[in-house]
Amino acid sequence: MNMTEMMTSFNRSVSFKRSTSLGRRAPSVTSPRVRRLSWVSRKFHVLVVIGSLISFIIAIGCGYLFLLPSFSQAFHDYDTSKFNGTFSSCNVFDGSWVQDDSYPLYNATECPFVEQGFNCLGNGRNDKDYLRWRWKPKTCDILRFNVRNILEKFRSKRVVFVGDSMSRTQWESLICLLMTGVENKKSVYEMNGNKITKQIRFLGVRFSSFNFTIEFFRSVFLVQQGWMPKHAPKRVKSTLKLDKLDNISTHWINSDVLIFNTGQWWVPGKLFETGCYFQVGNSLMLGMPILTAFRTALGTWASWVEKNINTNRTQVFFRTFEPSHWGDQTRRICNVTQNPLSEARGRDQSLFSDTVLEVVKNMKVPITVLHITAMSALRSDAHVGNWSDSPFTPDCSHWCLPGVPDVWNEIILSYLLTD
Repeated sequence: MNMTEMMTSFNRSVSFKRSTSLGRRAPSVTSPRVRRLSWVSRKFHVLVVIGSLISFIIAIGCGYLFLLPSFSQAFHDYDTSKFNGTFSSCNVFDGSWVQDDSYPLYNATECPFVEQGFNCLGNGRNDKDYLRWRWKPKTCDILRFNVRNILEKFRSKRVVFVGDSMSRTQWESLICLLMTGVENKKSVYEMNGNKITKQIRFLGVRFSSFNFTIEFFRSVFLVQQGWMPKHAPKRVKSTLKLDKLDNISTHWINSDVLIFNTGQWWVPGKLFETGCYFQVGNSLMLGMPILTAFRTALGTWASWVEKNINTNRTQVFFRTFEPSHWGDQTRRICNVTQNPLSEARGRDQSLFSDTVLEVVKNMKVPITVLHITAMSALRSDAHVGNWSDSPFTPDCSHWCLPGVPDVWNEIILSYLLTD
């Protein structure tokens, strides 16, 4: 029976039932024709129910297949479409440190790229509380990333760090974070076979399985250092050429992620007391204050970025000044606390950081400032202290690994994932 015949029979059945209900009571014995129509009606209802059930199952299945990738992504990486709005609209650097037993994110002893001097546990530190703190912004969350997804995102890319030893520490941190997702650890190696040292100007680690590199260029001032000019006073041993970027800057071009920092060396002990003064063009600037020189150097950096970096390809970051926690001006007392500070005690402010914000604000190309000064000011518990490879030389400037630099990298990865 086709559908047309079935509908005709159904209409006849309905018409018959109406006539019997409106007229006199139907006979007690039903005719064969009535029994046949009733059977057809019941059969049709059964087919309708089965058809509806099948349609419902198909709809549910399609919906599940459509939504499954989103659920999977939300499970592994959070829902980045939802995360985009909250992260980009909040101040990720305004928050607090909260305890989190899922930290640390790696074991420094198992990572061959952590300097021995930063592996505090390996150097005898007994308390582990400093490892279990997570940064929680007030109005959003830092993305908890899937390492394999990051490795794929970096496939065939160049990630470049430029700066001082703080930059090198962050470079080591990122390598160790990503190595947790690599099965064959030997496939990750320093490109020139170099051992990580404090003075070497270039270090590059290659993740061969994913064809990308994470590189570090040591440039503590970002601008060029030169020899003593002719006819300079005897106290001048060298100069900083504030109008010329470091002569290794050509190697920073054509990177995909470029992360700068400077600040720790812009102090009298690293400059004037060593005979290093400032120079612009051929002129010595013997009376120029350090902060003015820093502002001039950053202007040179900004002009270089605008001229040489294709920001359609390269995402540029500048990390602000990292506060230290020395007990006095002579830097002889290093009191590493067991827990973070409840207040910054003035270390959350830095004229160097303010200058970075000012310069970047006036640039013509997009730069992301990692304003980590205030958040790092609370972490008096996370410094190397006496747990370095030189235990008789306390260190309240550098950070233990794992530790605070991991959070700086988590913030960078959050920007990259939600961009």
